[in-house]
Amino acid sequence: MPEHNTHPYDQIATAIRFLRDRASEQPSLAEVAEQVGLSECHFQRLFSQWAGVSPKRFLQFLTKERAKQALAESTSVFQATLESGLSGPGRLHDLMVSCEAMTPGEIKAQGEGLEIGYGEALTPFGRALVAWTSRGVCYLAFFSNDATAYEQELKSEWPKADFSRDNSAACDLMERVFINTSAQKPLHLLLKGTNFQLKVWEALLRVGEGELVSYSQLAAMAGSPKASRAVGSAMAANKIGFLIPCHRVIRESGESGHYRWESERKLAMQGWEAAKMTLGR
Repeated sequence: MPEHNTHPYDQIATAIRFLRDRASEQPSLAEVAEQVGLSECHFQRLFSQWAGVSPKRFLQFLTKERAKQALAESTSVFQATLESGLSGPGRLHDLMVSCEAMTPGEIKAQGEGLEIGYGEALTPFGRALVAWTSRGVCYLAFFSNDATAYEQELKSEWPKADFSRDNSAACDLMERVFINTSAQKPLHLLLKGTNFQLKVWEALLRVGEGELVSYSQLAAMAGSPKASRAVGSAMAANKIGFLIPCHRVIRESGESGHYRWESERKLAMQGWEAAKMTLGR
C-alpha cells in the first residue's frame, strides 16, 4: 500500500483523544506532539500526511458546532430522499457499495457449505480483520492490539463455514476500499441480520461521505421515524465497519456517541472524510 497507510494510527488516535479532551483549551502543536512522543515537525508532517490537513484544521471538523451545522445542512438532503421514496436506489457513498441479504434458510444453515476468506490488513484507521465470500464482504472489524477476539466473533457468526486465511488478499481488499475509490466496479456486501437491521444498514448506505445524520434522521430514512432507540441497537449489531457507515451517525446534541470499534476511531473517520471533502472542493 502507499506510504500514508503505513503511518502509526495509534499515535493519530492519541492525538485525536487529546485534541478532543482539550478542545476548549486550544492546545498548541507542541503540547499535542509531546502527548504522542514526537517532535513538532515530525508530528505535523505525520498528521498532515494522514489527514491531508493540519491538526488545527482537523480539530475544527470535530467540534460540536461543526457537527450541529452538518446535521442542519443534511435536513434538506434527507427530506428529498424521503420524498423520493424509500424503495429508490438512494445515493450510495463514493465506493459504489451494493449489498445482498442472506436468506433465512442460509442463516439457519450457520454457514454450512460457505467458503469464507479472511485476513488482517493495515488501514488508515489501524489494523483491521476483514472477511469475504464469493458474494461479497461479510465482516470488517478494526482493532488496536490483538485480533483474536474478532476472529472468534467472526467464526462464531458462521460456525459451520470453511475458513481460509489470506492476509495478502485482505490487504488487496483494504487497498481497494481506502485507496482506489474511483474504481468502477462496485464493492459488494453480504449482510446477515433481521429485516429491521437490514433496513437500517441499507439506509446508512444512502448517507454520503463527509455527511453526518442523527439517530432520528436515520430512523426516518429506514421507514421507522419513532424507532431511534431500535436504530441504535441495529447499528450496534453491524459487523461491517466503515463500509456500512455507522460512523456517520451522531446525537442531535452534536456529540459523536458510542462506536463499536472505539470512539476515537469514529472521530478519526469523521474528520478524515470531512478533510477529504474539503480538499476535493
